Amino acid sequence: MVDLLNPEKVLSQVPLKEEMSVADFGCGSGGWVIPLAKMKKDAKIHAIDVLEEALSALRSRAEMERVYNIRTILADVEKGTGLASSSLDFVLMTNILFQVEDKDSLIDEASRVLTKGGMLLLVEWEIKEDNTKEKADKKFQEKGFKKIKDIHAGETHFAYLYEKN
Repeated sequence: MVDLLNPEKVLSQVPLKEEMSVADFGCGSGGWVIPLAKMKKDAKIHAIDVLEEALSALRSRAEMERVYNIRTILADVEKGTGLASSSLDFVLMTNILFQVEDKDSLIDEASRVLTKGGMLLLVEWEIKEDNTKEKADKKFQEKGFKKIKDIHAGETHFAYLYEKN
């Protein structure tokens, strides 16, 4: 049996507080942000995506599943989120790094909005031939993030939990 990516299993490995401010960069239609919002009902969660269609689908899904602690934001995370500096405790980045052209701007924006000691969870496709894991880890550490731990994310993905220094 293939060990596939499971948001609930991955998120359960992260030491999240009950009341926290969170952003999901590139949330899509909510595959990660809905489980996170259900796990942390007192968290203030910002779901950010560049596509209005994805945010509309997320709002519909959240309403159907009675999830009310998500605020959607239409923004290109490479150009800025519109969130205040040092306003978040946790940033979630899932399957976005390989899609963006300007990885430095994406990581800089995450650093800008995170508080000192804030955490960032990176979950990405693992492409062994391309050394994806090593390249991503090097980039985040160059940008001032400290890797706290590797997180099991199934056979097709890797996940790292970082802390902003």
